[in-house]
Amino acid sequence: MDDIVDLVTRSLADETAAAFTERVDEQAMQLRRAIEAGEFDNEAFSVGLEIELYAINAEPDPPEPDEDEDGEAVAEEDLDDDLSGSGDAAWSGSLEAPAEPEDGGGASLEPGGGNEASLEPDGDDSLEPAGDELSGQSDGDADDDGDDSFGPGEGPSLDIDPDSPLAEDEPETPEEETEPAVESTVEDGEVDEPYMDPEDWAGRLTRLPDVVFEGEANKELGLHNAEVNTEPNSFDQTGMEVQTTAVEMQTKQARQQASKHNCELVLDAMWTIPPEEGSEAYLSAHETRDGVVLAENMRQAPRYVALDNEALDRAGGSIDFDVPGYSGSFPTILFESLATSIQPHLQIPDAAAFPEYYNAAIRTLGPLLALSVNSPFLPADMYDDTDGEWLCANTHHELRIAAFEQSVNTSENPKVRVPRDLDDTTDVVGRVVDDDLFAPFLREFLHDDERTAFAEEFWEFDHKRGTYWRWLRCVIGGTAVDGASTEKSLRIEYRPLPTQPHVKDMIGLQALTVGLIRGLVVADHPAVELPWQEAKRSFYNAARDGSDADLSWVTADGERTADHDEIYDEIFQYARLGLAEQDVPEARIDEYLEPIKARYEAGVTPSDWKIGRVREYLDDGDDLSTAIQSMQLDYIENSREHHSFDEWV
Repeated sequence: MDDIVDLVTRSLADETAAAFTERVDEQAMQLRRAIEAGEFDNEAFSVGLEIELYAINAEPDPPEPDEDEDGEAVAEEDLDDDLSGSGDAAWSGSLEAPAEPEDGGGASLEPGGGNEASLEPDGDDSLEPAGDELSGQSDGDADDDGDDSFGPGEGPSLDIDPDSPLAEDEPETPEEETEPAVESTVEDGEVDEPYMDPEDWAGRLTRLPDVVFEGEANKELGLHNAEVNTEPNSFDQTGMEVQTTAVEMQTKQARQQASKHNCELVLDAMWTIPPEEGSEAYLSAHETRDGVVLAENMRQAPRYVALDNEALDRAGGSIDFDVPGYSGSFPTILFESLATSIQPHLQIPDAAAFPEYYNAAIRTLGPLLALSVNSPFLPADMYDDTDGEWLCANTHHELRIAAFEQSVNTSENPKVRVPRDLDDTTDVVGRVVDDDLFAPFLREFLHDDERTAFAEEFWEFDHKRGTYWRWLRCVIGGTAVDGASTEKSLRIEYRPLPTQPHVKDMIGLQALTVGLIRGLVVADHPAVELPWQEAKRSFYNAARDGSDADLSWVTADGERTADHDEIYDEIFQYARLGLAEQDVPEARIDEYLEPIKARYEAGVTPSDWKIGRVREYLDDGDDLSTAIQSMQLDYIENSREHHSFDEWV
């Protein structure tokens, strides 16, 4: 632990910031020149996917603790955990993910396992919470428009980012054993009976032992979090089939590994059944050592700890969280770990065309989020005397947007927001350079060898890119993909989508996202004619109102529309076009997109389902806390019994 405290102290020192900034500037200049020289042009498109999960008690016995290990050494991969929600693991050369299945062709979409701060920007685009409204946001990046001004208070997703140039993804060795979520009271010789009543135990959040991460799962911000991610593949029939197989197999393997230790990994966007000590206690527990705050239920990775301390310092020692039905503050950014998400990636082979794809993708943020919303409730014990019917009518359909934005948007220029349009491909470099500096590290903190590979040459720039927390961002560089790209590549990381109930749903959203972006550009669709401000407004409307959101779109005929049928007819039409353009056969396109189209036609998102279920329990006489927990248990059971969300409705 002393090593972590020392590294965090060095990270936050003024001299580190000065040296880091100088190196980032030098590396950025080289990257601009390389992009302009065509060094980032590639042969074909590639795709990848990251999926975040959380853990619950799988049976009424406590998780098996890890064996004691000497934990003073700091693993290199622990330094590079990215609080970005991005993970970027899909392209990470350092992640060393398992090899792709050799028989990926013909993959099935069947599941692998058996088993109010205002969303509307206010007049000055400030993000300060107000009453029961979600946070708004600045109009764009600080470098986009000299006249833009930003208020304090937006924030990001803090999941691991193994795509920075730090070390392999190996299990960390903790200094001392993490306590299980609940302790057993069974003594030797006693009858081995459940240590809790099932109704007290079922579905509670729990911490994952390190042994779970010896398989397909990777570590995340919270001790209860995990991530699985695919190796990138070419964007074509075979590549999409391999993606499907990889998601199925890796999710299944991670769940099986967790189940051996009395944990269940859940595909969901926000946990709502608290751990035994209570949600606020779990998210707030911390100690201070030599001036460094150490959150007890956060991975003790130097970068996580440094980011936590940076955000806390900028916020004055505590960070406010304000959404409908809840207003509080936390002594750590860990409340970001309430939420989980998926991040599709799309690598663009023609560097000069990158702005066209990026700007089109911004226009899709609202419509795609509105289809996928899945986090309308916080943990049940975070609502004190909130009226249940009022909450169901006023909660946001995607609370994870507020959790991300408010957890770390503590600097002058909020780091998590809808980005401005790109004018030139090299703008992606300048935006990282101009972004507010959070928790810098220098490469020699970990390495004393010479820089030889691409990732090592641009180590500090990539480290800063890991804290560029926009809802859509460009990632420069990554793992080479046979027949598609070298390590010098540019890709879109699509960050706002919540984790879905089934593998089939997540593959469907991945196909819808990458197919739509490709289809809009290949057809020269005028979607980009929608003013940026309207695209941003649609995004926050979707986070607040879900499937009922007021959305804006420009049709293929160049007409503005807010009609959902017109919007989604084109969403699915151009996604199909984009997939077909990449030689994905019609039958496969149907298999990918139909589950998502079916939920639209039914008019029910996962968030709608959750709110409806809670209302049913309230009507039966349950209090709000009981209704939320009962809904969550139903959600978990449905996710075990069905193959896709549309089967629920």
